[in-house]
Amino acid sequence: MKRTWLLFAQAVTVLLAAYFVVATLKPEWISRRATSLGGVVSVVQAPAGAPSVPVAGSLSAAAKKASPAVVSINTSKAAQRHPRSNDPWFRFFFGDQGDQPQVGLGSGVIVSSDGYVLTNNHVVEGADEIEITLNDSRHTRGKVIGTDPDTDLAVLKIEMDKLPAIVLGNSDELQVGDQVLAIGNPFGVGQTVTSGIVSALGRNQLGINNFENFIQTDAAINPGNSGGALIDVAGNLQGINTAIYSRSGGSMGIGFAIPVSMAKIVLEGIVKEGQVRRGWIGVEPNELSPELAETFGVKANAGVIITGVLQNGPAAKAGIRPGDVITSVGERKIDNVPTLLTAVAGLKPGSTARFALQRGTDKMELDVTPGLRPRSPVRQVPNQPE
Repeated sequence: MKRTWLLFAQAVTVLLAAYFVVATLKPEWISRRATSLGGVVSVVQAPAGAPSVPVAGSLSAAAKKASPAVVSINTSKAAQRHPRSNDPWFRFFFGDQGDQPQVGLGSGVIVSSDGYVLTNNHVVEGADEIEITLNDSRHTRGKVIGTDPDTDLAVLKIEMDKLPAIVLGNSDELQVGDQVLAIGNPFGVGQTVTSGIVSALGRNQLGINNFENFIQTDAAINPGNSGGALIDVAGNLQGINTAIYSRSGGSMGIGFAIPVSMAKIVLEGIVKEGQVRRGWIGVEPNELSPELAETFGVKANAGVIITGVLQNGPAAKAGIRPGDVITSVGERKIDNVPTLLTAVAGLKPGSTARFALQRGTDKMELDVTPGLRPRSPVRQVPNQPE
């Protein structure tokens, strides 16, 4: 009897030890258990409860951090009635024209707990009413603080408590190949997160805005994403989604976002002064080509050639003439027209800046005092996913 009890105790000890080893090294073997569906089909079910640590490679932490600050924007604009819409004969032949208000859909990003929201200008342009829906389903009216058609950005203001604000990143440190997420409300289906990489940087000459320095991404951007956030894997804002290249109106893997470095300048200018104060010198610049160089008799290999100068404008007063080739503004080298526009726009109106240029075979420097850049008209651009 004593021997039998001893064998039993040893067997129990070995089984407990084995159970402990398996529970420590392979807990899923114990947690995974066979169950049945209606007593007919046996299945293997994963252990209950979500894992506390995200799966390797998951971007859920970044999305969770940034999503609360991305909002949906619904706009409405009163219908423009035809001047003869009340004429019975007109209504007989053409029916009721323009009775329904025009509605729009877009996204925005809360950039301050004070209630400032960044979005695209084309999302809110001409809107009579702006309704903003937060990710937690709260609704409120939005007020336009200011717009900047040159960059297609707008700043809205909402009055609510406990607003989540996104963390602004440094878009100047982005590199091609970095992972990014696009967050917005495509097609009005609700907040959606798509992923991709930075496909290119510094995209310009697209004809979308006057000042272009786009981040190109293959993260899916569709109608309704305009004004939404482009974030990095840390959940920090890197850009404002603004346009896509598309033949069908949907995403084709080429989207463009305004860098947050540019958006911050617009935000600060609008909040402080109601507008963005940019430099302007009153010239008509063109890319330097052999034909233009020969026409104006200039022996320059690099720079931007000036083909027209506004009479009594800042450039004319400083002595710049048609045919001059601007090679640098301050310390910034000028290689193309977008670079010149950006460099001049960055100058403070009323403050003198040194311009290096070439006239014929002579190189010279002139001091130019830029004026305030006139406000640009709104541009209607296709393939902006409003």
